[in-house]
Amino acid sequence: MASRSRNRKLVPECQKALDQMKYEIASELGVPFGQPGTGSLDAEFAGELGSVPGAAGGTPYLGNITAREAGAVGGGITKRLVQQAQQTLL
Repeated sequence: MASRSRNRKLVPECQKALDQMKYEIASELGVPFGQPGTGSLDAEFAGELGSVPGAAGGTPYLGNITAREAGAVGGGITKRLVQQAQQTLL
């Protein structure tokens, strides 16, 4: 049986936008997402500096993030995506 990836993006080009949204929401909530060895990264300027976390140097270490914090970021992403869809439909 072929293995299926459940996290496969229907539109692969959206990954960069979703990552940016994740870091913006984490920054708004005060969740310390950042590049390894650099501490927390200010998501507002990450795009301007060309330093999207995880792009260079691998995936940042997120073992210090609690399940509550990770869930809050995921919930914020979902909330923002629903708002964008509602604005598009109305």
